[in-house]
Amino acid sequence: MQFASLGSGSAGNSFVVKQKKSLLMVDCGFAIQDVVSRLDRLNETPENITGILLTHEHEDHVKGAFKLANKFKIPIWLSYGTFKMCEKHMIKSYEIDFHMIDSHNVFEIEDFTIQPFPVPHDAREPTQFTLSDGNRKLGILTDTGTSTPHIENMLQQLDALIIEFNHDLNLLESSEYTYSLKKRISGKLGHLDNQTAADILGKIQFKQLKHLVAAHLSEKNNTEDLVKEAIVGKIGCERDWIKIATQAEGTSWQMI
Repeated sequence: MQFASLGSGSAGNSFVVKQKKSLLMVDCGFAIQDVVSRLDRLNETPENITGILLTHEHEDHVKGAFKLANKFKIPIWLSYGTFKMCEKHMIKSYEIDFHMIDSHNVFEIEDFTIQPFPVPHDAREPTQFTLSDGNRKLGILTDTGTSTPHIENMLQQLDALIIEFNHDLNLLESSEYTYSLKKRISGKLGHLDNQTAADILGKIQFKQLKHLVAAHLSEKNNTEDLVKEAIVGKIGCERDWIKIATQAEGTSWQMI
């Protein structure tokens, strides 16, 4: 089982997870040609994608999803709330195989068992996921305003974790953002700040964790150094062990 980021940040987000012949895409926040070029960096093509999982309706997570799904006949799994909020993106001529999910119920796609879980975010019915091939498990947590006991329970006993480190509170507070935008980002339905994300790490078991990827970093209100400082300060790992999913490059394939 392996995973990679095609790119992560406010301009677009997408992850891919692969096991045998199954290739799942989690979110698709890039235009279709950009998706093709980013997949090419990983020696993959849209024709290889088994399915697309969508976490919520925000543009940086769904921008290219429906055009890609229609063109390459890729099925999409999403919550009903996300589906309703995305109807504006769906052209009548599109022929897409939609699968509605319950954010508490496990489902399977070929070689993967997927556990969705609800998160606090300013969207209609946002969900995040863990994906397992039966032997290894990857957790993904982005676009979350705060933690919950249920989130922390879902992230136990992982082999790899992608987690949002969106902003540094001090940088956000001193930024040129409007007051309302600052409140939205730092609010309970916004995005994880470095310390809150690090606190989540402090509450989960790390015995079998092989990969930790920090994602969805703000280009204006965060730095890689601040992210690593927060993580090392909380869990005492080596700085070089921490990987950053960048906006431009994402990450290379990570083998679990």
